[in-house]
Amino acid sequence: MQTSNTRLNAALAAIDAANSEDPNRVAVDGVETPAELAYGRRMSAMLARVYPHAPESLQLAARAQHIRRWQIPRSSYPMDRPGYLRWRKELGRKHAEWAGEILASCGYDAEETARVGSLLRKENLRRDPETQALEDVAALVFLAHYAEDFAAKHPPEKVVSILVKTLAKMSEHGKEAAGTLELPPSVGDALTRAIAQATAT
Repeated sequence: MQTSNTRLNAALAAIDAANSEDPNRVAVDGVETPAELAYGRRMSAMLARVYPHAPESLQLAARAQHIRRWQIPRSSYPMDRPGYLRWRKELGRKHAEWAGEILASCGYDAEETARVGSLLRKENLRRDPETQALEDVAALVFLAHYAEDFAAKHPPEKVVSILVKTLAKMSEHGKEAAGTLELPPSVGDALTRAIAQATAT
């Protein structure tokens, strides 16, 4: 019978294998890496940093947060707000489905698989501490690894507006963790302004 640690390692490796098929590439320490493989590993690293005692379900959901995301591109839905919301909902459903197949193959039972699926669909955000933790980690990974590129492509006010919305979805613990990140000036300045705006409202 597999131990919990053996199952977890097997599932994480299988999620990584799925994300290694991403045709999109990003540079990680100078090495070209499949984009979603890099993202999943960054999620796990941030989770370990901010929520070091995260349960197994949350560890799995963090790694699978963007599993096979490239297979459902944003452009496959209308480029408006309703289209965006439909895209996000479908992503959550498919992430849960794809992760569930991997977990079942690694020996997780239906209840355990369903729990990870619920986290990936972001159910009961605010009321479920694990779902909230996953949202926090996703926001922190965005700030640490992706916000600089976003800031370079958009006017400052747009960046601040996005960060205000990001902060609104984070817990107090998540916001405190954001303050410990070493951010480039373009992101750090926008985050400071976003915090000021959020505090004033």
